[in-house]
Amino acid sequence: MSKLSIKDIEKIAKLSRIDIDQDSKMKLVDELSSVLDFVDDLQSLDLGGIKPVSQVTGLQDIWREDVVVDCSIPRDKLLSNAPELQNGYFKVKKVL
Repeated sequence: MSKLSIKDIEKIAKLSRIDIDQDSKMKLVDELSSVLDFVDDLQSLDLGGIKPVSQVTGLQDIWREDVVVDCSIPRDKLLSNAPELQNGYFKVKKVL
């Protein structure tokens, strides 16, 4: 059985930047230890004869062709609704 300690929970909380009270720490010791025990049980299974699968439903993605459709609304009117513009385009925050 993988029994965590209060120190382990405090370290996990610190790394996660989560403030946990003492009562919750005691509860988490038991809960996270049982999760680790379950993972140990899974790792002990013999899966040698089982083929790996990525999904089991048989569903497939259906793709459609991108079609450019002319818009009847003038560009200036569309851009007038933008909170911020840059060089004649919508300005948005970078998403990485």
